[in-house]
Amino acid sequence: MREKNIPPLLAQEEVSKILNISSQKLEEAYWKGIIKNYQKHNLEAIQFRKGLGSMESGTMVVNGETIQVIRGFPKIRRTLMLKPTLKKHFLKEVAVEEKMNGYNVRITQIDNDIIAFTRGGYICPYTTRKAKEILDLDDFFQENPEMVICGEMVGTLNPYVSHYYREVGKLGFRIFDLREKQTNTPLPMKEKRDLLEEHDLEPVRLLGIFPVDEAPEKIIEIVKDLGANNREGVVMKDPMMQLEPLKYTSSQAQASELEYALSYPFDLAQAFLFSRIIREGFQAYEMAESTDELSKRALRMGESILYPMLETIRGVENGELAAEDLVIEVKNQNEAEEFIRHLRDLKVMATLVEIKDGKAVIRRIHQSTNDKVKNYLHGGLY
Repeated sequence: MREKNIPPLLAQEEVSKILNISSQKLEEAYWKGIIKNYQKHNLEAIQFRKGLGSMESGTMVVNGETIQVIRGFPKIRRTLMLKPTLKKHFLKEVAVEEKMNGYNVRITQIDNDIIAFTRGGYICPYTTRKAKEILDLDDFFQENPEMVICGEMVGTLNPYVSHYYREVGKLGFRIFDLREKQTNTPLPMKEKRDLLEEHDLEPVRLLGIFPVDEAPEKIIEIVKDLGANNREGVVMKDPMMQLEPLKYTSSQAQASELEYALSYPFDLAQAFLFSRIIREGFQAYEMAESTDELSKRALRMGESILYPMLETIRGVENGELAAEDLVIEVKNQNEAEEFIRHLRDLKVMATLVEIKDGKAVIRRIHQSTNDKVKNYLHGGLY
């Protein structure tokens, strides 16, 4: 092993026992960059950048009054074909909850402080502050100190994924899971929803519980309706939460994601393009769409690819920056600058544009798109 010291928390034998991962394996993972030391917001922790053993990516081992493990949220796999997949995956019933267009957040209590973690395990100062404002969490965590609230932050003042929901408006939080800290065991659907109702905390919408044989047709109709109303899709779950959930999204949501990605083609498009096209192909096949419906899908898909890219090229040619403006609510400039530092920790290039009427405009710069479009417009080779 290398001579340089590993973080003190990682050297504690208790951590190895709690995680059920040998000290040697943890140390090797540290040197490989799989886990790293995390010291921010008065918190000392070990952050899992990738999965290791049974620990998911995004897992945080926090050194507080006691050593606490906040497990990463498990990746939810996607089905391309509802009928064969649901029959193969589920036993008797399928519970269908709405999948909302926002960003995944885990909220828990550590040493009497309520903290919000993003998917990767970073503490987001903005989300932590807004969660405390939006949600009344003190009684919940006093009664359930070993629980993690898993949900979606949504709304137009969402700095990661801005999407308008009539019932949410500027910013809201909808809960899709309650999980035990160290084991990551989720509560069954009914128990979860009863506990949330008891504490006046709002879950995502339950759209129905269906027998497996009836579920595909029901879900297709639900997803069509969601898409027509500019909503994202569904997550399908075993009511007892003993099986892994699956997700399925609307054609309109996929087109919207393509439109966003192709606005910054050299920063985002490769990660977005292929998977969305594959989803569209299988969804169109299973839905057995008419010629007119297929034509509308093809038009929606093509427009979502071509038009935003053209707009970006024209903008750069006219001297505009390939960038997007995020808007967040702040009390002062320090809060805005703290969020910018958080974005830079995530390797996001961002600058503060202005603060006005309690809102900060933060510009996220897509530098690769900006540089490459300029290069090609001036004769550079692809």
